Amino acid sequence: MKKKDIKILLVDDEADILEIVGYNLAQEGYQIITAVNGREAVAKARKELPHLIIMDVMMPEMDGMEATELIRKTPETAHTIITFLTARSEDYSQVAGFDAGADDYITKPIKPKLLVSKVKALLRRLKDEDRNSETLNVGGIEINREEYKIIKDDLEIVLPRKEFELFYLLASKPGKVFKREEILDKVWGNEVIVGGRTIDVHIRKLREKIGDDFFKTIKGVGYKFEV
Repeated sequence: MKKKDIKILLVDDEADILEIVGYNLAQEGYQIITAVNGREAVAKARKELPHLIIMDVMMPEMDGMEATELIRKTPETAHTIITFLTARSEDYSQVAGFDAGADDYITKPIKPKLLVSKVKALLRRLKDEDRNSETLNVGGIEINREEYKIIKDDLEIVLPRKEFELFYLLASKPGKVFKREEILDKVWGNEVIVGGRTIDVHIRKLREKIGDDFFKTIKGVGYKFEV
């Protein structure tokens, strides 16, 4: 996919952030769409279907976390890459962000060149998806990697991008214990530093949606998928 075909939705209530970040990303050749609050972000995400959303957290009318949850509930945008861009760097705040469905968490202030590098790293996941189209059938669950679709008991389960990728990784080798370091590397990659509880939050969500019995915790090591 060429840069000129990639849409980035930039959401922030600060005009200077929209201008500076938008300018630097536009200089890279991306299509830039802007919104000034969460409510407008939800509407534009559904209309424009961006490939990446860079979302502020604290905004008027509707904050970024609520907007992300609504975007995740819409099938057309359920798997859109979403990263928060916020001044809040506390661990609990990051956990709440991932819990809401974010894929990444970028802390302000950030230099434009570093932000552009992070955006490029996030967008590389689009290429990875093209190379990794495959359908798994494990434990009576069908997992379609290409369509980001899960069918269990004839019902479709919609997962946010990171939950899906974590589930796909574990289910790709039932019975194998995946170490926490390996999970972070393969699901989040080296381009993002996440809080220590990030994996635990995503596993908890998967247990709620897929079933508690499928996921086993190996204390001090990591997790495995059992059928």
